[in-house]
Amino acid sequence: MIDFNISEILVLAVLAVVIFGPEKLPELARKTARVINYLRNIANDAQGRLREELGPEFADLELTNPKAMVTKHLLDPMQAELEPVKSELTPLKAELEPVKAAVEGRPSYLPDPEPEPVPVLFDTEAT
Repeated sequence: MIDFNISEILVLAVLAVVIFGPEKLPELARKTARVINYLRNIANDAQGRLREELGPEFADLELTNPKAMVTKHLLDPMQAELEPVKSELTPLKAELEPVKAAVEGRPSYLPDPEPEPVPVLFDTEAT
């Protein structure tokens, strides 16, 4: 949300009076209020339609924070489904720790494994 303090509002009001003049300012304010009200109605209607289309399982859907909405409705259920898989993989991870330590702590006198040759897909003799 936009946060204005008193000095910013006064500067905007003075600029509006200078630019539009005191006789056109009330009409401009009414038109601005109508546009803001129209846009607010469109947004509320879109939210209502979205809630209606999504159904009752998303009745508590909050559309103000998209990140929280995605986390709550998509990531949290996925995390719950992945918990059994994580619990199965934890013992395997413990078994692989010595292998990982052996690979990372390989003595420097051992040569690195030879990289696989890259196939040449063109004629190197051609010009």
